[in-house]
Amino acid sequence: MRRGAVGGGVVLSGSVFGALAGRADAATPSDNDLAYLRLLVAAELLAADFQAKALASGKLNGPARAAVRKMAADERAHYARLAQLLTAAGQPPATAGDIDFTYPKHSFVSRAAVLKLAAGIEALVLGAYLGAVENVEAAELRLPIGEIAANEAQHAGALAALRGRNVIGRAFAPSLQIDAASAALDRFES
Repeated sequence: MRRGAVGGGVVLSGSVFGALAGRADAATPSDNDLAYLRLLVAAELLAADFQAKALASGKLNGPARAAVRKMAADERAHYARLAQLLTAAGQPPATAGDIDFTYPKHSFVSRAAVLKLAAGIEALVLGAYLGAVENVEAAELRLPIGEIAANEAQHAGALAALRGRNVIGRAFAPSLQIDAASAALDRFES
């Protein structure tokens, strides 16, 4: 994934593309911004893949199943926005067929195991978005990335509630720089 994040393609939101396309002086996103978009696409693909497997495991029911289904729908919307941004920049976004994900051996054996890994993946995804908010160069990208980060924080809070943990986390959520986020995503790549 590191190769994909730094040299490949990731996509962002339609509103960002619209903002970029609407300005006659808007330049193509920088290599740094494209790398972040590719990284965020990979993070969304990981979250979506995990959520599909979590739902298929049969270990989630009631509120947990409903929450993961909502998160999966959100991830699809996030991916679509990011893909639109990459495509607008002339970069093809990675798709689910481009990356094979793997998970620790006992990830889907119980509700507790599924929710624990879900919380870890959400922390990774949120950290990647916060790192992007901090480091993207184009101001037009910050709002859509920040909007998605806010939604990912909601996912983290929902998972905390389902696990019986504090819904409100630290006052300052940790951000992940691109290399750290990429390395963390690499752990899930086959």
